[in-house]
Amino acid sequence: MTLPSGFAPAARGFALPGAILLLVALMVVPIPALMLDAFFIMNIMISLAVLMVALNAQKPLDFSAFPSVLLFATLFRLGLNVASTRVVLGQGHEGTSAAGHVIEAFGTFLIGGDYVVGLLVFAILVIINMIVVTKGAGRVSEVSARFTLDALPGKQMAIDADLNAGLITPDEARARRVEVATEADFHGAMDGSSKFVKGDAVAGLLILAINIIGGLILGPVSHGLSLGEAAQTYIQLAVGDALVAQIPALLLSIAAAAIVTRVSSSHDLAGQIGSQFGSHKTWAPVSGILGLLGVLPGMPHLVILPAAGAAGFAAWKLRRIAHRPPPPAPPAEPVDLSRIGWEEVTDNLQVMLDIGYGLVPLVDERRGGPLMGRITGVRRQLSKDLGFVVPQVRVRDDINLAPFTYRIVIGGVVAGEDHVSPDEVLAIDTGQVVGRLPGKAAKDPTFGLDAVWLPAGDGDAATAAGYLVVDPGTVIATHLNQCLLQNAADLLGPDEVQALLDGLKDRAGALVAALCPQPVPLTTLTAVLRGLLAENVPLKEFRRIAAAIASAAQKTLDAEELLELIRPELGPLIIQRLCGVREPLRVMTLEGQLEGLLGQALRSDPSRRHTIEPELGRRILDALQRAAQPMIAEAKPFALVVQPAIRVAIRKLVRTVLPDTPVMSFFEVPEDKAVEVVAVIGAPEALAA
Repeated sequence: MTLPSGFAPAARGFALPGAILLLVALMVVPIPALMLDAFFIMNIMISLAVLMVALNAQKPLDFSAFPSVLLFATLFRLGLNVASTRVVLGQGHEGTSAAGHVIEAFGTFLIGGDYVVGLLVFAILVIINMIVVTKGAGRVSEVSARFTLDALPGKQMAIDADLNAGLITPDEARARRVEVATEADFHGAMDGSSKFVKGDAVAGLLILAINIIGGLILGPVSHGLSLGEAAQTYIQLAVGDALVAQIPALLLSIAAAAIVTRVSSSHDLAGQIGSQFGSHKTWAPVSGILGLLGVLPGMPHLVILPAAGAAGFAAWKLRRIAHRPPPPAPPAEPVDLSRIGWEEVTDNLQVMLDIGYGLVPLVDERRGGPLMGRITGVRRQLSKDLGFVVPQVRVRDDINLAPFTYRIVIGGVVAGEDHVSPDEVLAIDTGQVVGRLPGKAAKDPTFGLDAVWLPAGDGDAATAAGYLVVDPGTVIATHLNQCLLQNAADLLGPDEVQALLDGLKDRAGALVAALCPQPVPLTTLTAVLRGLLAENVPLKEFRRIAAAIASAAQKTLDAEELLELIRPELGPLIIQRLCGVREPLRVMTLEGQLEGLLGQALRSDPSRRHTIEPELGRRILDALQRAAQPMIAEAKPFALVVQPAIRVAIRKLVRTVLPDTPVMSFFEVPEDKAVEVVAVIGAPEALAA
């Protein structure tokens, strides 16, 4: 016979509500003494099981359900106290067996039938439970909860840093975040659960007093017993009932103390203690000291000497297992408090995103903050586009910033700064909107477009009106992407270049051997590659770039000259980003007379610092911007093509107003590439006019 599908899950789902209803029934419905005995044994069994689970846990989170289990076990025990009180006060006049055999056994066997002894034993158990175990466990729980909550932001930042560095996968990061959040919730719950144990011990004292006082009143008044008979019967039953409840309470207190004092280890508690006591160096001195005590006159030799022998045998056995003693640990070096280390004043991370405290929810993935995932996506895509691993981004909250302000820092320099509204969305004017939306006027921090901050619920209406709607996390991530792209040259250092060489060595070992460190030093190679990145030339085709540098290095080792010599070889890589294979290359050029004038100025200034007269440069830029405006409005990429001699000077001039416009020499355009001249920047006389 098989159970219907879903029967077992349904049964498990009904078990907990059924158990809670049973607890309520114990408090309000009279039960017979036989059933009370069964529940008492079940209470002891549950307490023992909880203790065993606590001792076998390798770390506190292995028993994450302990706070809830402790609550229900305490309620179960208190329900039994109510039920047993009803039986003791209602049927106690019939004899010590009237409340069940379990209470009778604890009242006679464990305390010898002497209720005075029982009261003292119960008082000692309560003192041990309340003063020692429960109070200590409660203090540990409180401290653990406080330090765990204080360390929560740092742990989350560490996980994000490992994820951004590529040390862990997104699934591993998600699992670690869940573990960190669960740990904080667990220690917070344990801090509150310790109050249950303390309250349970106090309730045990009050219930004992109620049973004794009630029995001394009911015995003579209702059942005609003498005061001595009532005291003998009811106090013995009350003490037995209190002991039946107090022993499981003590077991649960020990379990709680074991859990909160537990340190994460690959062993359970017994294995951890055994591994730390499993050294012959521990037991050999114990054996020697006990042996000395055993031979002193007047000592119980028959007790001490066997113990000394057992300790000596344990030391000999552990020494044989270890074969040889472990090397002594080196003495700890004294800490010089006056010394300040470099790690205290330096920050090795190149890219940092500082946020105001109002933007912290954007990086808290427990609240659905998407920013960390977006940053990882930005780094991954940029690494693919640029050809090297973009450094990790460190996100930190800065109390000096306004609540909703963020700042992007690259290489110690602020590359971008703006503010976002975390509870709203940004509607960007694409130039094709229908009507205007009410909201806080703003500028898109990445491209400077007009935008409006709107409530999140108005996003659909803004989209229907032609706006581009983005959330705050996307706004920051897009701005970060643009800043990283514009400062890509600052992200590349000798370590990244060496990583590129190491990766190429497996595929082209001879090429790497002919390139670096001879004849091209690593620093020179880094400067050349940074120059390419500064002009938006990615390093994805590093093999082709390395071959061009190795060939050009036969003529010069100057970084700027190397860069100009290899650009004709890389022309196809630059052009393919501007047009398709069958599309013509849209170019702008300078009028011949203007190029001649600029070339003459360059030849007259060997330092190449002031090659273009400022007023002439301003007029060239104005004419270039007017000519480029239609192309930019239609989103058609183009290049400015000039003579090789003036390319560097024109590039330095143009990048101030059109940083994304490539400036190429005629030699960089392949002969078989179709060219469409879209504008010619006029002669000096025309510019002056």
